Amino acid sequence: MDLQRTLIVAGLVVVGYLMILQWNQDFNQHNVTAEQTASVTSSIPEVGPTTTLDNTDAPTIVEATDDDAPKLTEATASAVQPSQQIIKITTDKLYIEINPEGGDIIKASLIDYPVTLPSEQNPSPEPFTILESSKQRTFVAQSGLVGKNGPHSKGTPTYSSPKTTYELKDGEKQLVVDLSLSTAEGVELVKRYTFHRDDYAVDLEYLVNNKSSNSWKAVFYAQLKRDNSPDPSSTQGATSFRTFLGAAVKSTEEKYHKLPFDEFKEEPFKEKVEKGYAAILQHYFVAAWVPKHENPVEYSTRENDQSQYIVSMVDVNNPIVLAPGEQGKASATLYVGPKIQDKLQALTDGLELTVDYGILWFAAKPLFLLLGFIHSLIPNWGWSIIILTIMVKMAFFPLSAASYRSMANMRRIAPKMQELKEKFGDDRQKMSQAMMELYRKEKVNPMGGCLPILVQMPVFIALYWVLMESVELRQASWLGWIHDLSQMDPYFILPLIMGASMFVQQQLNPTPPDPTQARVMKLLPVIFTVFFLWFPAGLVLYWVVNNVLSILQQWIITRRIESQAESKS
Repeated sequence: MDLQRTLIVAGLVVVGYLMILQWNQDFNQHNVTAEQTASVTSSIPEVGPTTTLDNTDAPTIVEATDDDAPKLTEATASAVQPSQQIIKITTDKLYIEINPEGGDIIKASLIDYPVTLPSEQNPSPEPFTILESSKQRTFVAQSGLVGKNGPHSKGTPTYSSPKTTYELKDGEKQLVVDLSLSTAEGVELVKRYTFHRDDYAVDLEYLVNNKSSNSWKAVFYAQLKRDNSPDPSSTQGATSFRTFLGAAVKSTEEKYHKLPFDEFKEEPFKEKVEKGYAAILQHYFVAAWVPKHENPVEYSTRENDQSQYIVSMVDVNNPIVLAPGEQGKASATLYVGPKIQDKLQALTDGLELTVDYGILWFAAKPLFLLLGFIHSLIPNWGWSIIILTIMVKMAFFPLSAASYRSMANMRRIAPKMQELKEKFGDDRQKMSQAMMELYRKEKVNPMGGCLPILVQMPVFIALYWVLMESVELRQASWLGWIHDLSQMDPYFILPLIMGASMFVQQQLNPTPPDPTQARVMKLLPVIFTVFFLWFPAGLVLYWVVNNVLSILQQWIITRRIESQAESKS
């Protein structure tokens, strides 16, 4: 009996504690300040096929001795103010800014994802910005050609463009933006960005025309560079929970290999992988470079002298080698947008795992698919959560029924338990023997009420991560006062209902004979209510519905067992 209560109490406390502190335990990130001094524009490329640091101002080539891949030496370089006008692109999904110096994307805003919900004070909130280069934050997508003749090996080349503003017009399926560069040797390069309607994936091509009289060779690279500023998608609103902020790649052993920023300096990553990706994640959103071919590409991480974190991919095994008069190209895809799993998986296998469900992903994935299916029939995420909760509850109905029958029986024999305690006092051996005899006589299993609850806990935790990681629930309304299921209830109505439901449910459970345990059990509704005050409304809604269904099921079973006991007496 004591073991049963101890396990139940411990299980409830573990679930609550896990949900309030899981981020800090599993996804610990730096203590950072929002006022971070950052570079204004993209800087000189800071990666290469093999990387060492020296004091030069730009990457320089050191010819390889054991293979044909070029090796770079490099140094960090401070950002420079753009000497050319920023190129601005607008599609139905993205607002992009490109710096002609380097041709890198220095800003990417998501038009369908405003920073805040519209209000009377701000009826048209600005779109959420994932990439930017400002005094507050640096997060940019860079790419270039390095190696023997690569223009980025000699500094930051400046590209030219026929226009400084581009817009995807109605009826157009794609928008092409060409940046041009001609070298002194007569080599013509075009850095081509292709934007697609209804898509967050941007195609990049380097088109090289060797009009010189000499052979030409270079290696394509792409990288994401970010400082240690806070995650803007986690610090919005009233909640202060923090999810994983860091990089991820596909490694030789894992489709999804997380790389915390604080390990970049001491434990840099470097591997050659087929069909991989190089990504930086934050709550709800991701930026990722994906190669266009299936050959091995080298992925690596490092931290520069400005405490900026770089995750890169370098196509060392596929250099562009052109004889005089030949043409060649290199290509990749940049995804910059929300973590929509089917779009990510379409780019490359494993990228969809950036929607991180943790160790219970095998349970969370089906729950997410089921939730999405329900939403396709009932286009309201709040009602979809309620229906999903009912379906999960029905799936565990037999287990719950067994648990509640055990609790009802324990409640029924509680007076006899109290008599045994008064009879045997502190004689624990005789008390234990008498209790076991009572359980046998009354056909009661003291563990029957605990084990079914423990079995259901992984499912609850998996659903918890589904609700926390799904960008689909960001700024999704339910009804009345709940305008954003991913944020806390502004009036604390749902947490208070949840606390009241826990209290009612507690009245249906057998009262622990131990006074200390009884006091702890009485405090649980209060403790959980305080926990849930700051939880996202979608999670609290799930718990409230689950508790109400549990109360109804437990009350029916308890009344039935008590009626049967009365009829026998």
